[in-house]
Amino acid sequence: MKDKTPVTIEVRNLVKTFGSFKALDGVDLKVDGGELVALLGPSGSGKTTLLRIVAGLDWPDSGEVFISGEDALAQGARERHVGFVFQHYALFRHMTVFENVAFGLRVQPRAVRKDEAGIRARVKELLDLVQLDWLSDRYPSQLSGGQRQRIALARALAIEPRILLLDEPFGALDAKVRKELRRWLRSLHHEINVTSIFVTHDQEEALEVANRVVVMDKGRIEQIGSPDDVYETPATAFVHGFIGESIELPVHVDGGVIRLGDRPLQLAADGLAPGASKLFVRRHDMLVGPPGTGAFEGAVQHVRNFGPVQRAEVALSGGETIEIDAPRDRELRAGDTIGLNPRRYRIFAG
Repeated sequence: MKDKTPVTIEVRNLVKTFGSFKALDGVDLKVDGGELVALLGPSGSGKTTLLRIVAGLDWPDSGEVFISGEDALAQGARERHVGFVFQHYALFRHMTVFENVAFGLRVQPRAVRKDEAGIRARVKELLDLVQLDWLSDRYPSQLSGGQRQRIALARALAIEPRILLLDEPFGALDAKVRKELRRWLRSLHHEINVTSIFVTHDQEEALEVANRVVVMDKGRIEQIGSPDDVYETPATAFVHGFIGESIELPVHVDGGVIRLGDRPLQLAADGLAPGASKLFVRRHDMLVGPPGTGAFEGAVQHVRNFGPVQRAEVALSGGETIEIDAPRDRELRAGDTIGLNPRRYRIFAG
């Protein structure tokens, strides 16, 4: 009988290059058993390369991979018992939904392969799990994108993998379907309790679904933390700029004073090293007041309404243009001169 204890995954100092391009540059990561971890970053950050190395579909130039303490690099993909879900489904068009899900079971070695009754019972169980048992006789071309992705997930789970890996699983779907499948995946993962890693460039997806988020850029890990951690306390300028919608302004710290251009800002500079820096403020953290009452002053150029929020384009007095989000009851209008004061902000060197 298979051990149902969720496995751990650990990678140590992984390096992978493609020609002169360094896809992974000394990556260390540990995923605890039963976690759902998101690898989040822009294109070229190394997240898919890391996922493929864990899966056994690619190999590092150097470094180590361990699955529950075992050297995974000494094993092939099949020996690692990984279920892999691709962005574009990769379903067999000539097979029914039932046979697509059954495929992995039918090609298992004879010693571990279920008999026909066992295969049919397992497929029915999975189709019930993904709530698509009523589509078992249809072909992929007769399904919606969201249905195809759920069938792809059922097929990956058919072999009872120790690890579930998902590469941009909802990237090919429209926004409404993506939102529905995010909630469904989070609920499903709680039920199946398989150690899972998914790749995404969609910050909202990562923050909504994952237990922990690994933010990557240029082959390195910038920050690892809970969704709240990486959003509320970003560790680097890259993380702050990539996650959430931020205002970014070039400032200079000199003699305990923060300056934007030649203008001193009434903001605390405690502990900041002198020199060029970047100031980050979330759009919704820029508070609006009368002229002369904030760290910044500017003229409203344009206002758009988004439900309870109005997004205003503001030209600061020094020439910089920013966008802020303010409550609708503030009633900003083009031409207004306003004061702006950051409720929360972060300053990073460089």
